[in-house]
Amino acid sequence: MSDRTTPPGGRTAGRLNHQTDIARAAALIADPSRARVLKALCDGRALPAGALAAEAGVSAPTVSAHLAKLVAGGLITAVREGRHRYYRLAGPDVTAALEALALIAPPLPVTSLRESSVANALHRSRTCYDHLAGQLGVALMQALLDNGVLTGGDGMHRPTEAVRDRPSAYGHDADYRLTDTGRGHLAAFGVDPDRLPARRPAVRYCVDWSERRHHLAGGLGAAITTRLFDLGWLRHGVSPRVVHLTEAGAKGLRQAFGPAVEA
Repeated sequence: MSDRTTPPGGRTAGRLNHQTDIARAAALIADPSRARVLKALCDGRALPAGALAAEAGVSAPTVSAHLAKLVAGGLITAVREGRHRYYRLAGPDVTAALEALALIAPPLPVTSLRESSVANALHRSRTCYDHLAGQLGVALMQALLDNGVLTGGDGMHRPTEAVRDRPSAYGHDADYRLTDTGRGHLAAFGVDPDRLPARRPAVRYCVDWSERRHHLAGGLGAAITTRLFDLGWLRHGVSPRVVHLTEAGAKGLRQAFGPAVEA
């Protein structure tokens, strides 16, 4: 007769382990080529293996081996469209983990003019999964606060206070909320806060790794970014994650949210 007991639900006591395997996830990310693949996918779009091989600077067979490991580890997913296979991050939590690591990671050395140009472009404006980041994302967040669209924080990242006051909620120490004034402002802009997907929080923030300040995430951040693309105010750059503010976008953002956003 077994000495194990079976609790309600039918699962054997003693078999549940609530510890997470951080080492396995870290090992997947630790390889430089796989890290470059993951960073290339951080704008939420699906990319083919060939594009990821070019971003990682490896051959097609090598990137295929890396992609297989990332799929098996649950960090990315693969989808087939016709004869082609595309890869994307498993979800925004993967991007959040990579962004958090970027906050403590040393900068990569710049060895070419192209790398310098891409680095500057990423700092200026990029996507963080499905929302806006970089200098432009931080400026937009600040404009939403200055205009009373959001309340509950000042857009600043204070790591020592976050750890001291709420150690278990690092990166979620500010309680940003959408105001009644903000609802009307966003509706006029073309974003209906009442029609955001219910599967995710409407208002969240990320600590921007390049600016060390907050940018808007969550369903609202995604909806605003989608609206910017739909209006033609943003366009994707040649490199993954890089986005560019168009001339119409500079004028439109200035009118919608104030001149600080364009700056």
